[in-house]
Amino acid sequence: MSKIVGARLFGTDGVRGIPGSYPLVPETVRALASEAARLLLKTRKGLNGCAPFVVSGRDTRASGPGLGLHLARGFALEGCRTVDLGVAPTPAVSYLTARLGAFCGVTVSASHNPAEFNGIKFFLGDGLKMPEAFEREIERRLQARRPRGFYRDGGPVPPEDGSPRLVRYAEFLRSVFPATLDLAGLRIVVDCAHGASCGLAPEVLEGLGAEVIRLGCKPDGTNINKGCGALETEAMRRAVVRARAHCGVSFDGDADRAIFCDEKGRIADGDVLIALAALRLSRLGLLRKDRVVLTVMSNLGLVKFLEGEGISSVQVPVGDRNVSDELEREGLSLGGEASGHVIFRCFSPTGDGIITALQTLAAVRESGRTFSRALPAYRVFPLILRNIPVERKVPLAHLPAFARRIRGHEGRLKDAGRIVVRYSGTEPLMRIMVEGPGDALVRRITDDLTAVYLRESGHGVRRTTIAKHRT
Repeated sequence: MSKIVGARLFGTDGVRGIPGSYPLVPETVRALASEAARLLLKTRKGLNGCAPFVVSGRDTRASGPGLGLHLARGFALEGCRTVDLGVAPTPAVSYLTARLGAFCGVTVSASHNPAEFNGIKFFLGDGLKMPEAFEREIERRLQARRPRGFYRDGGPVPPEDGSPRLVRYAEFLRSVFPATLDLAGLRIVVDCAHGASCGLAPEVLEGLGAEVIRLGCKPDGTNINKGCGALETEAMRRAVVRARAHCGVSFDGDADRAIFCDEKGRIADGDVLIALAALRLSRLGLLRKDRVVLTVMSNLGLVKFLEGEGISSVQVPVGDRNVSDELEREGLSLGGEASGHVIFRCFSPTGDGIITALQTLAAVRESGRTFSRALPAYRVFPLILRNIPVERKVPLAHLPAFARRIRGHEGRLKDAGRIVVRYSGTEPLMRIMVEGPGDALVRRITDDLTAVYLRESGHGVRRTTIAKHRT
């Protein structure tokens, strides 16, 4: 086995990279599974008297089966068998890990990233994502690891076919929709991003009575998230208007996030869905402590709207694991991100796009209104999120001029806006988010910070940027 290199494997959502390049090379993937099993087995006592096993799933990327096989071989080294769900939403892995009594779960997916990427995410036996402290310990062990064989008893242990277990997950999904309601009479455009929800989401909605118009349901291993899904909603929006549908919903590649549009093709992002869910749960007496968990990327307008409704919020760093951790720490029931990750803690420990869709549709159905009229209306502060491709992630502590410029703009914005800068944990990007009281001011600050960052970091002023603007 070749030497494991690099001290940092895990980002904000597992290990990401391009298969065939470090860290997604066979020896590192097998070592990763082996060390994860050795660590996690120490935290699970008894295991109900059964031999330890792992629940595994993947999205539709062509590289998924190979990575899954190397993971299974690494688990086998520690005497663990793998129950392979095949193509399955990431939330299905989380759910079935806990329900089947596995000591951990693993999903092979790069979520919303392009098809050339892939990734590995681990879940504990309770379905929660692996804590950061565990990830750091695995990285430490990989650095100290010596070459060793990977198989016992003369060869690899082939994964078991766990795909029939997905029926149990589908039954669970149907159970989260109120038994007194159905979706009869609703025409819904469902965009599955050519990803892991293709075989589940449309069937679940049709089973509840909806007429489903399918988009992004023909995966070929290379088209996941391409021109479709939660990050590229234009096709879904056009299809809703063209078909005179009542609404549309787009999932990302591994189906842990969902974005809606109303009957007029207007987007309802995660912030709007959280607002709708918070009002509903509060009305039902199910919103614990009358508080929700948001990230720093949620719009200031949402925070102020919830305050006006008697609902407080706590904001955490970006990443649905941070949301989940805060929900657990405070004993809360609802949290999420503007990107469409929403966690309904009474149903799931992680974000689940199909649950988000079902809970949103339940709220609309209960209102007796059209989708657009059922959504809460609040002032959305102008916001720009600019993604700057970078060749290297220069530590922000090494960019004093950039830090001074941020402080200067924050002083001018005061309580009327925010600036958030960070490197993406899953892609080679610097993200600059600016929110404020007016479009022109927000754009001016964003352009200025972009120029200062590019100049001081050495990436050059002609670097291509990608801007997203919400008003």
